[in-house]
Amino acid sequence: MSLTFPTREEIARLSARMLLEIKAVDFNAAQPFTYASGLKGPTYVDCRRIISFPRVRSTLMDFMAATVLRDAGFEAFDNVAGGETAGIPFGALVAERLGLPMTYVRKKPKGYGRNARIEGVMHEGSRVLLVEDLTTDGGSKLSFVDAIRETGATCGHTAVIFYYGIFPETTQRLADHGVVLHHLCTWWDVLAEARAQQCFDEATLSEVENFLNDPRAWQAANA
Repeated sequence: MSLTFPTREEIARLSARMLLEIKAVDFNAAQPFTYASGLKGPTYVDCRRIISFPRVRSTLMDFMAATVLRDAGFEAFDNVAGGETAGIPFGALVAERLGLPMTYVRKKPKGYGRNARIEGVMHEGSRVLLVEDLTTDGGSKLSFVDAIRETGATCGHTAVIFYYGIFPETTQRLADHGVVLHHLCTWWDVLAEARAQQCFDEATLSEVENFLNDPRAWQAANA
């Protein structure tokens, strides 16, 4: 394992740049995107694209491993769990970098056989790092964390590539559940890099900034 430890600011800037380069993020104020919740917004992110870009994939996973080691500790974990489905490849890549066993967590029991939610070997008392592609408000992470804890293992940390960073209740929601969030970049980092790289026109970027400052009000006005 050979890792470097850039500053958090440099990791955020370069991560945002890579997401823009591979078109994993998009801004469209004229025709807002519809989210899974049914609400709309001018921003979209698809971290699943990362797996198809080897240089970006490798660098981001190096950044995630370095971030976790620096912020949580070098001997803080015994197991890395990816969340179904987007977190599975990233969980495997981070586990490889940290030299740890890898498991994954199903969204729900598979309904036959052992009816398990945990695939792979997870021991009672193991300290598990949950890896996912992104988080919005942190809600989906809690179900994965609970499934891990039901095995007798502990899970006090989750790491993601992308954190929306616009819903202030997210980190507190996770903290109330005993979970610390580690991330590489946010929408604010992407917006700053998009401006620096002139990836979108200023009218679009201004509308995105309005959305990021008050997403609920923006969605209410654009329902």
